[in-house]
Amino acid sequence: MNLHECFQTSNTIMIEGALGVRLRGEYGVYPDPIVANASLVYEERAIAAMKEIYEQYMGIADHYNFPIMLMTPTRRANRYNVERSTYGKKIIQDNVNMLKRLREDKVRSDIYVGALMGCKGDAYQAAEVLSEKEAYEFHSWQAELFAKEQVDYFYAGIMPAITEIIGMARAMGDTGIPYIISFMVRNNGRLIDGTTIHDAIQAVEESVGIKPLTYMANCIHPINLNKALAMEFNQTELVRTHFTGIQANASPLSPEELDGSCEIITSDPMELAQGMVELRSRYGLKIFGGCCGTNQFHMEELAKRLSILW
Repeated sequence: MNLHECFQTSNTIMIEGALGVRLRGEYGVYPDPIVANASLVYEERAIAAMKEIYEQYMGIADHYNFPIMLMTPTRRANRYNVERSTYGKKIIQDNVNMLKRLREDKVRSDIYVGALMGCKGDAYQAAEVLSEKEAYEFHSWQAELFAKEQVDYFYAGIMPAITEIIGMARAMGDTGIPYIISFMVRNNGRLIDGTTIHDAIQAVEESVGIKPLTYMANCIHPINLNKALAMEFNQTELVRTHFTGIQANASPLSPEELDGSCEIITSDPMELAQGMVELRSRYGLKIFGGCCGTNQFHMEELAKRLSILW
């Protein structure tokens, strides 16, 4: 089944854990200064490391019988960055093919290869935010390249500002491929630009023709997302029915503190997993994964606890 059908029929879907921070911390593999982790597809040692990490996540999902969503490490491989780098637009195709090769020999059919996209500027500061029109024109280039590679879904990661979110949503929607909007959220229940989760969802729903599959948040600790969703202005039917996932950061620091931190801060796998289970219980979330500071042990503990509830 495709991801849309999977989302409609499954009450639990896993999404990958951290990649980039693990490559740096565990394998000594560092990103390109312009296109970041997207360039690693051309380094033999990096490919081996990525294969090992992705295999861990797929193995955990398989063991606990959950569908899993993987993503190309291409958040910074937008048109502006690719054109000023030493890489060509084929970098998109090569990253998609890397993930497709990894799932080729798997028995399961519910491993989904997604296209990770991000804002043009700094997601943690909401810098260089594009208008709706600018965002549509800017992100269409990358979306169209991914569409040619027949990805299973798009994932707009750590999106901080509503105008760029709407423009990117239109660009992804034009492809006819399911897409997910994942917000960069503070514990006060607002995106970095001050928009509430409710208002952000409402703005997208009212502004695009083809609506997102769902909405979620990433690079946020479960404690902080719990506080965000508990805000009165987010206690709405729209949020309850449309916001369904978290890709959790293992640190409870604020976006500014995370952005300025020189070290990766992690937490106990059991504590992090319990926080996500509580989010499921309180808000009915169904998509769960890890962001910075997480590894295979966090994902294993998460899957184990979710399987008990499934």
